[in-house]
Amino acid sequence: MANCVENPGNIRALAASIASGETTAMALVQRYLDRIAVVQPIAEPWREIDGERALSVAAQRDAQVKQGAVLGPLHGVPVGIKDIIDVAGLPTRCNCKAYQDRAPATGDAEVVLALKAAGAIVMGKLHTTEFAFFDPSPARNPHNTAHTPGGSSSGSGAAVSSGTVPLALGTQTMASVNRPAAYCGISAFKPSTRSVCGYGVNPLAPSYDTVGYYGWSVDDAVYAYESLSPFGPDAVTVDSTARVLFLEDDLISDADPEMAAAVAAQLSEIAELGYKVERTASPFPFSKMGSLHWNTMIFEAGRALVNLAEYPDELIGARLRAMIAEGQAIPEEQYIAERAELNALRKTFFASFAPNDVFLWPAAPGPAPEGIQSTGEPKYIAPWTALGGPMVTMPIGKTKAGLPLGSILCGVPGMDLATGAVARAFCA
Repeated sequence: MANCVENPGNIRALAASIASGETTAMALVQRYLDRIAVVQPIAEPWREIDGERALSVAAQRDAQVKQGAVLGPLHGVPVGIKDIIDVAGLPTRCNCKAYQDRAPATGDAEVVLALKAAGAIVMGKLHTTEFAFFDPSPARNPHNTAHTPGGSSSGSGAAVSSGTVPLALGTQTMASVNRPAAYCGISAFKPSTRSVCGYGVNPLAPSYDTVGYYGWSVDDAVYAYESLSPFGPDAVTVDSTARVLFLEDDLISDADPEMAAAVAAQLSEIAELGYKVERTASPFPFSKMGSLHWNTMIFEAGRALVNLAEYPDELIGARLRAMIAEGQAIPEEQYIAERAELNALRKTFFASFAPNDVFLWPAAPGPAPEGIQSTGEPKYIAPWTALGGPMVTMPIGKTKAGLPLGSILCGVPGMDLATGAVARAFCA
């Protein structure tokens, strides 16, 4: 099947070349528009392309460079936005038939405004599963279009992997940032839960929903996050005393041999770099965290999306409708008790380790499965999402069939810059 993988370019280098006048933002935008024209019929990552406006903004960014008025570290860098995030002038359709005729958003989500203030140029909207749940989008995996790109940020992972944009936004409620990156052979950075303002992002489960950043390499994804951080990339250095921990847990006992071998090889390479690598047990089974995460997530989703029950069956995906009904059936007292239990488990977990420890795990049982009706298995990542810390997807090779494999590096909540710095050091 078709392969349309292409490196879109290093974000840091692209911004520097525009700021120096070596290239122009207009030329860069046109380059990606030309690439989109090639890729879109094959892998379909884009929901709506806003090329005319992107070129107009690029002309403004070029004029600012000539005036010595570079806005920020992403000046002139194109970005794609997952279509559950508002962009002024474009509809937020959430891949839902009921929303196909929705009016354009009247304002930007806060994270989009932050990108614009850093100089980024919005290229358009990227496909998502329906309301960021399991009903799939048309996007396909650029490494093999017979396979899923993952979900729910399917278009975001496919757009960067296919070279149509160097930076993309996704969101994660279960595994929706880090798993598509792993399946598509690129990197992604999911910040600590609730650390990025969610204004203008259509909710699924508000206590988990977190915006994340896609780039071709670990440095790209981490740099994108750092570019919007109020603390900046120079606020932290790699702690030489940090341990890299691999947790032995039954949840990942079904990892396929190629994935297990790739993670083992990565741990060996990290140890050879001089880092302390240890295998240890979790203070509790991760399956417990996973079940609590699921119940609390669907309770919230059942209330956040309850209005969708008013639409005819043919306008709402079957899995989304079933999840809303399941969440609605969970009593509030059960949710409160399970959320409290999850809070206690989170404290127990991180109290068992040092604040500067990082955790390395496979991102999924194996590579992207064949077909696009399933977005793959989220269970390896979901417990880490529930724990709430930052998470970086790191490409770790390919299967014999040529499909990408990826791992996740997870940190303590609030240790976003430090976790990013460690991931960058591993992949330098």
